[in-house]
Amino acid sequence: MFNSTDVIETIDMIEKEHLDVRTVTMGISLLPCVRESAEKTAEAVYGRVCKCAEKLVPTVEQVSREYGIPIVNKRVSVTPVSLITAAFPEKSALVALALDRAADALGVDFLGGYSALVHKATADYERAFLKTIPEALASTKKLCASVNVGSTRSGVNMDAVKLVGELVKETARLTPEGIGCAKFVAFCNAAEDNPFMAGAFHGVGEADCTINVGVSGPGVVQHALSFAPEADLTEAAEIIKRTAFKITRAGQLVAKEAARRLGVPFGVVDLSLAPTPARGDSVAHILEELGLETVGGHGTTAALAMLNDAVKKGGVMASSRVGGLSGAFIPVSEDIGMIEAAERGAITFDKLEAMTCVCSVGLDMIAIPGDTPASTISAILADEAAIGMVNGKTTAVRVIPAPGKKVGDTVNFGGLLGRAPVMPVHTGSAEKFISRGGILPAPIHSFKN
Repeated sequence: MFNSTDVIETIDMIEKEHLDVRTVTMGISLLPCVRESAEKTAEAVYGRVCKCAEKLVPTVEQVSREYGIPIVNKRVSVTPVSLITAAFPEKSALVALALDRAADALGVDFLGGYSALVHKATADYERAFLKTIPEALASTKKLCASVNVGSTRSGVNMDAVKLVGELVKETARLTPEGIGCAKFVAFCNAAEDNPFMAGAFHGVGEADCTINVGVSGPGVVQHALSFAPEADLTEAAEIIKRTAFKITRAGQLVAKEAARRLGVPFGVVDLSLAPTPARGDSVAHILEELGLETVGGHGTTAALAMLNDAVKKGGVMASSRVGGLSGAFIPVSEDIGMIEAAERGAITFDKLEAMTCVCSVGLDMIAIPGDTPASTISAILADEAAIGMVNGKTTAVRVIPAPGKKVGDTVNFGGLLGRAPVMPVHTGSAEKFISRGGILPAPIHSFKN
């Protein structure tokens, strides 16, 4: 039971410390929508998504009002579209347009699942589907896409890695400021119940329809730590665990109530600390609260490892349905502390890569020079996928080769996507390495049968 202190503390978290439910995401299976033609399949997809999610936005808004907890985004994720359009992959864009129309009709913020799972090999229909991604992202407003290029069990599909580098470049070319790349992410070990964009999709192992919730509270964690400036790291970890517990309980309350009212099974709470460009809502500032002069300096990776572990331990104690990604996000453009550190050169691309070894996801929302070769983008993805594969964790790359921009320029995306200073990448060519193709073999510890 909650006591009066718990209630007052939660109100303070919401009003003063930026606690919010970042997203309520409804996952919808599209498998019943497959028809004999692309046109009929697209029509069935539109009808099913609109029917399943017709009450999502008003219900979530009502829950938000009644409980006094801000719910920032309402989203939908669907079965990886490449599976739905396997018989006519070249016409997959028709389904993309249908999904975007459905998102508009429903009033949701984003719709994810224009996705392909090619972690072991790339079938002919998947290859044809992947080539439709740039045009699909350029011709839609709310659609998000993703590709899973590797896993700990299968290794990394380097042929797909090469293709992804090329499609990222093409997406940047087709969209203003390269904004389409902000709606695309490439994974290793993608999660099937992830409520966060751009990587959300509804896994084939999921129920017909589910509700997954993503909770965010970097400001709450930083505020809690500010009251213990002399605490050692063991004590600091305990503070973070207790705070994550409270954040997760709030998220689970919203998730279960929304699911009950919608008549849909509750899936998971993803307790990731997802920052925003707003001051007081930064993962970078949590790390600095722990004693770093600036994020990106020596000690950053160790501090992030402790933060990520404590968040997961506290969240798991609060709910038996923790899933998705769950941990600490470090997107550059979406975190005011990261933005400012990048602008003054305190954090580098290589340091961000090191940090991804110990946190959730990976190289996220990083603007790079517009003339960066596709092979370099592929090599960045290969490095990140290898980290995920070897460590048995989800890693991802969402980089934006900003057209016409060079190091030191800034790209403004607006809203939660924020702004990104263009960061330098290594200029040594990886063309020959990427062109080799094949499979980067799975590590020995992957064999567990």
